[in-house]
Amino acid sequence: MFATLARFAGAQVPDDRPIDSIDQSAFILGQTEKSAREGFPIMVADRLTAVKWRNWKMHFYRQDTMIDPPVRNPVPMVYNLLIDPREEKAGNYLENAWVMYPVSKIMHDFQVSLKQYPPIPMSTPDPYLPPRTSN
Repeated sequence: MFATLARFAGAQVPDDRPIDSIDQSAFILGQTEKSAREGFPIMVADRLTAVKWRNWKMHFYRQDTMIDPPVRNPVPMVYNLLIDPREEKAGNYLENAWVMYPVSKIMHDFQVSLKQYPPIPMSTPDPYLPPRTSN
């Protein structure tokens, strides 16, 4: 959302650090039919909980309420968001296992990005200065 909101506000996205954001203003304004991003990882705390790809979402953990502990699913739960936007009934994993291929690519790319740009550790004092990267 950062790059999109910056565009709407007339601001520039900083170029002195990695920013995981894509400007979606053309998509939101109906100037293009396709989103600039096909999918994305969904993190909760320090866990990769799910991945959304196109109209599919694959959950690796289950947590019914915010106070419930997260439980790893023995088999990922797959939802087709076009027919089940509330994610109330997971589809048959065996019938939808093919979704794992594009989801795996998103997961791999995300893991590579974490190695290249490690997350800022909790309790890091402000102002934070990112380590210099050699390009």
